Amino acid sequence: MVSSLSSEIQSKISNWQQDFFDQETKDEITKLQENPEELEDRFYKDLEFGTGGMRGVMGVGTNRINKYTLGRNTQGLSDYLKQLYTEEKLKVAIAYDCRHNSKSFAKIVADVFSANDIEVFLFEDLRATPELSFAVKHLNCQCGIVLTASHNPPEYNGYKVYWKDGGQLVPPHDKAIITVINNLDYKDINFEANDALIHKIGSNVDDAFIEAAVENGVLKQNSLENRDELSIVFTSLHGTSITAVPETLKRAGYKNVHIVKEQALPDGDFPTVKSPNPEEPEALKMALELAKKVNADIVIGTDPDCDRLGIAVRNISGELTLLNGNQTMVLMTKFLLDQWEKDGKINGNQFVGSTIVSTPMLPKLTAAYNVDCKIGLTGFKWIAKMIEEYPNMDFIVGGEESFGFMVGDFVRDKDAVTSTLLACEIATLAKAKGSSFFDQLIDLYATHGFFKERLISITKKGKSGAQEIQKIMDEARTSPPLEINGSSVIKIEDYQSSISYDATTNTSSAISIPKANVLVFTTDDGSRIALRPSGTEPKIKYYISVNKALKVASEFESTESELEVKINKILKAMNLE
Repeated sequence: MVSSLSSEIQSKISNWQQDFFDQETKDEITKLQENPEELEDRFYKDLEFGTGGMRGVMGVGTNRINKYTLGRNTQGLSDYLKQLYTEEKLKVAIAYDCRHNSKSFAKIVADVFSANDIEVFLFEDLRATPELSFAVKHLNCQCGIVLTASHNPPEYNGYKVYWKDGGQLVPPHDKAIITVINNLDYKDINFEANDALIHKIGSNVDDAFIEAAVENGVLKQNSLENRDELSIVFTSLHGTSITAVPETLKRAGYKNVHIVKEQALPDGDFPTVKSPNPEEPEALKMALELAKKVNADIVIGTDPDCDRLGIAVRNISGELTLLNGNQTMVLMTKFLLDQWEKDGKINGNQFVGSTIVSTPMLPKLTAAYNVDCKIGLTGFKWIAKMIEEYPNMDFIVGGEESFGFMVGDFVRDKDAVTSTLLACEIATLAKAKGSSFFDQLIDLYATHGFFKERLISITKKGKSGAQEIQKIMDEARTSPPLEINGSSVIKIEDYQSSISYDATTNTSSAISIPKANVLVFTTDDGSRIALRPSGTEPKIKYYISVNKALKVASEFESTESELEVKINKILKAMNLE
């Protein structure tokens, strides 16, 4: 045993060298004795549930994704389900993405559930995450699991837990399940599968999901003739969306769809991109190149598990430009609000969902339609929870800045399948009217104010990185800025202490939403800066939002330049350049 490691870590390592663990695991631990720092990182903590479930690097150890950490979580979840639903036949649905080991991990999870007398519906092959959310409700399951690490690098995998409403795990179940898991020894895991309880599912669920996506993503005023005129480039970035998006577009009537062939084959190495994250401009490079060749109107790329999408459209100069998540969100919301208004369905009892770090423009937009905008914590599970919390209100759409959108409530998570269709519908309708996706966005700015955002992510890996991130947050709390870029800080919202401080009146008030490690500073010129450690990656994130009135659409470029300069000055003032 490595003497430099704490007694707690050494105890964990010794436990993993017992007979219950397979020889391959024990051999790897023996090898790791030569690298104490790596060994410590693997065992210094247990993987935790963040905004998107449990996610981490694959490998041996309590702080890694492997057979035993997945098995322990699944055993704990099985025990909890049995405690909670004593009179029901228990059923779970399981899906997985294109990542390394996802298929084998899914089988391990299915085995543990079945060993605990729980019926399992396991997708026959990789599927999009939103389809798993749909399947949970469609098959009347109490729970669902998807094996995915979303857009993280290839060495990652993860375990998202969904509840009977199709939404991700939220209080009180999350903490209750974690308590059960923490009280389990690894030797308590039952890996002995009951294959009679494991059923493969596929095309029947696919068809129902795609039908629902078309029903929710189509704008009624569009026509098949309009759709024929739209040229689309789509890339799955080697992920699962290839199983659902092309077929959804086809059933909606789109024929002019160009798929990036080099990225169409699912591949956990993601060989053609540095990162399979549509938030990153580089990820859509090949799609943009194809779009130039075919003169496409819109480019869409999705992340590996198909819950996020990135969009590029032609700007006022006719050049393809990437939109951020906030821009896509406000425009999608606007078109859905228009449709609800035309259908006479808005009566003051409707709402839209978003998050504390997304654009402040959204509440302004929804207010113009007499629709409530409910704000929750980062993580789409909180938007899904809103639907359960307000059962007497109509949910229209939910969105967050990190390229995630949910159209309607048939899926209770980010859904890049339906959102891709809706984006194409908006572009189609705009083109038919002699306008464009981008023109419609500028019109929104002219009506409700030009809001411009930027996200800065700083990576801090490992135990030392986590400590450094926490130090940054602690210092921002104990010594908050009095001004940023020459503008006085007039409001400080600390979601960890649940206190909002108003500097203009020197008063504090309670924040009603659940606690989270997030700080938000608002200045007297309307700028807003939020700080938040990522729940899924070793990063601290800074969300910058500035705004200015846009008098006429013709002033868009000059106003954008002003706002860009302002953001850069804020970054300089905060030493984030």
